Amino acid sequence: MNSEKPIALIIEDDEDLSVIFSEALNAAGFQTETIRNGQLAMERLKVVTPEVVSLDMHLPGVSGLDILKFIRAEKRLALTNVVVTTADAVMAEHVRDTADFVLIKPITFGQLRDLTARLSSASTE
Repeated sequence: MNSEKPIALIIEDDEDLSVIFSEALNAAGFQTETIRNGQLAMERLKVVTPEVVSLDMHLPGVSGLDILKFIRAEKRLALTNVVVTTADAVMAEHVRDTADFVLIKPITFGQLRDLTARLSSASTE
């Protein structure tokens, strides 16, 4: 059995939110990496296969929507769970069928705790 922790990428330009997401995902057993720029996220996604991506829709460099399209088009990332985080309700509705989960900001700690528990149990199945 592989003892390495599954990787979770946190693609979020808000530093406070990225810290909260990182703490919640670490507590759920994920190894986390935070990226605050869409272009850097695209470059990183070309070389890693995360189990989970927490994805903000409004990023500098490349939009979250373009990153989501890239993830869904890449066979290597077919099993990656994408959690879209956005304050834009219209955008949330637009990506609801493409993302695995959609969280509307502001996100409560309870929402995050429950979601990471679901992701953690899914990664051990």
